Amino acid sequence: MTAHLQALSIDAADPERLAAFWGAVLEREVRGDLLPAACPGDLAIRFRRSTEPRRGLDRTHLDLTSDVPGGQAHVVELALSLGATYLDVGQGDDATHVVLADPEGGELCVVEEGNRFLAGTGRVGALSGDGRRVTGVFWSEALGWPLVWDEDDETAVQSPHGGPKITWGGAPVAPKHGRNRLRLDLVADGPLEEEVERLVGLGATRTGVADDPEGVALTDPDDNELQLLPGLG
Repeated sequence: MTAHLQALSIDAADPERLAAFWGAVLEREVRGDLLPAACPGDLAIRFRRSTEPRRGLDRTHLDLTSDVPGGQAHVVELALSLGATYLDVGQGDDATHVVLADPEGGELCVVEEGNRFLAGTGRVGALSGDGRRVTGVFWSEALGWPLVWDEDDETAVQSPHGGPKITWGGAPVAPKHGRNRLRLDLVADGPLEEEVERLVGLGATRTGVADDPEGVALTDPDDNELQLLPGLG
């Protein structure tokens, strides 16, 4: 038994506005506060209203690919025209990627054309964040996705259907500033409580209150929040 990934949830002061920004950047249909997955293996994104102020940098961000006409400069200019701004997170003048902030200050990166690690992933190349190897292994087993990178404490998983990778950069792990603004929502493929126990056995911790009334709130081995929802069966 496994769980499957339903969506990436992102907290937003104005969910509709932020959904419109990301929909235009990713060239996806916007359905209220949701950007549905464009194809199997793709990442659906839901924007959830939150009044919590931003505190520091997020642990996780989206990496966008730029293998499109006009390349990296085109994607950067598109995002800037829609309300993004340049952001300095200490990346240095020799960085090949461009760091931006979305209209609510959320970090995102536009990687260079021809990036081999993200080849074939689509406009969203990766959900990148801090995390030790134990966390990458946890997510691989939780989702039933293979580890497509496992070296020097750095890990990455990817759906067998392709699509974005989820990556963890190893230790040290950045401190949290309250609850993570970016969180993963999973759906149980079997009885909810049985899947909760399986995830706990893999290293999750049951905690707090879920975003959805029928969900169960958990954290992974690096204290990143996630939500498990019941399946249809």
